[in-house]
Amino acid sequence: MDSLQKLRMLYATDGNMGGFVARLALGIVVLPHGLQKLLGMYGGGGFAPTVEFFGSIGIPSFVAALIILGESLGAAALIVGVFSRFCAAAISVIMLGAVFMAHLPNGFFMNWFGNKAGEGYEYHILAIGLGLVVTTMGAGRHSVDRILSERL
Repeated sequence: MDSLQKLRMLYATDGNMGGFVARLALGIVVLPHGLQKLLGMYGGGGFAPTVEFFGSIGIPSFVAALIILGESLGAAALIVGVFSRFCAAAISVIMLGAVFMAHLPNGFFMNWFGNKAGEGYEYHILAIGLGLVVTTMGAGRHSVDRILSERL
C-alpha cells in the first residue's frame, strides 16, 4: 500500500449522517473536558496541575500530555471533521483507559446525588461507542475529511 492509499484511508468518508452526528456529539461533549485539562477552563486545573495529578496515579507525564491533547485538540478536530478517524479512535482509547484507571471501582452509574466516592463509567461507554462509530464510518457530512477524500 503506497502513501497516497494510506492517506485516502485516513480521510475516507461519504456523506453519511451517522458519522456526522456521532463526530459532532463526541467532539462537543469531550472538548470541555479537554479544555479543563489544557487551559483550566470550566473549573479545571490546567495543564501542569493535570499532568501532576496523572503522575500521582501512575500515568507518565508524556502519556498525560497525550491525553490532554487528545481530549482538547482531538475533540476540536472532530468538531470540524479533520483527522476524524484518528481522533475518534484516540478518544475511545483515552476513555477506555479512564474506565480501567479510575472509574471501574465506582460502578456503572454517574454520581448524580454526590453520595459516592467517585463517578461511574456510563459516560465513558457512550463516548467509546460514538468514537467507534466515527472510527468505522468516517467523519460523514460537513467535514474537512469529506472534502479531502473527494479531492484525493
